[in-house]
Amino acid sequence: MSEQSSAPRILVVGAGGIGGVLAGTLLAAGTRVHLLCRGAATADALEAEGFRLRGVEVPSSAVPATGVVVRRPEDARGPYDYVLLATQPTDVEQAARSTVGLLAEGGRMVCLQNGLCELRVAEVAGRERTLGAVVSWGASALEPGVFERTSAGGFSLGALAGPLEPALDRLAAILEAVGPVKTTENLLGARWSKLAINCAISSLGTLGRDRLGALMRHRFVRRLCLEVMSEVVAVARQEGVQLEVVSGTLNLEWLALTERERAVRGSASLLAKHAVLLLVGTRYRRLRSSMLRAIERGRPPAVDFLNGEVVARAGDVPTPINAAVQDAVHAMARGELAGGIDDLRALFERTREQVRELAGVA
Repeated sequence: MSEQSSAPRILVVGAGGIGGVLAGTLLAAGTRVHLLCRGAATADALEAEGFRLRGVEVPSSAVPATGVVVRRPEDARGPYDYVLLATQPTDVEQAARSTVGLLAEGGRMVCLQNGLCELRVAEVAGRERTLGAVVSWGASALEPGVFERTSAGGFSLGALAGPLEPALDRLAAILEAVGPVKTTENLLGARWSKLAINCAISSLGTLGRDRLGALMRHRFVRRLCLEVMSEVVAVARQEGVQLEVVSGTLNLEWLALTERERAVRGSASLLAKHAVLLLVGTRYRRLRSSMLRAIERGRPPAVDFLNGEVVARAGDVPTPINAAVQDAVHAMARGELAGGIDDLRALFERTREQVRELAGVA
């Protein structure tokens, strides 16, 4: 058997920013990749001109896509060792159902979505066949066939069942072509940490209708981020989740506001937390929320898989800020809220009294 025929076979499902950059970069590295792309315009563009990748750490010239694009699951040439699910969270269960039959014996489904999608995919594929890749870089689909990687970064890779396994090591070696890979036995801890970040950055980026760098210059936006993330951390603690440090530096347990920090106007520790968010805004300054793009295209936003997931799991933990953000994003999707920095400021002012009550401030 030749080296090429024995190499793992990959199916990437979804041709948005993450899926396009992932498939194009892996293909350029010599990986055996097919891309399931339901959008006719994108599929046509890829077949005609290949993957045109922009931004950081991507091939500088177009990557040919001859024989790579698959338009329907039934046309896919399986079996595949890994099915990488790069759809929106709202589509992940349907994507899993339509491709689970394409897995090879011993194959794995891999969730790249934000949120806690592994738990949903496991209902389709089984826990033992479900992996998660927490993505720490951003990407956008600029136009059909053109994908921009907006920041550097890699993956935290783990199995839903917990222990590390050979399938993880094989996938880690493949994904190294895209960015550094860390394997973890605490996938849910990594997921909840990323959930806290996305509940703030993605959802507030949607409401603010701007890239992250511009939004993070506003102090009240950073404070909203801290309030959102603090609620997520509290719910994770209630569920017994041990949060993982993100990208080796971002410690959500430390970033969460204390009762004292909520009660005072300013402190050295608050200043330090604002400084960290400024750095995040600088690193991911070009990031534009995929939920905002979904709303602009008339598609349902994934807020129920982010802030809504936290509210649904809150139990006795108060989550008024996440609930308000969830409601506001849905209002945008219904056309009842325009979005923009003024709407973000109004949300901040509207929720201050709830925050003060929780902090016991008269």
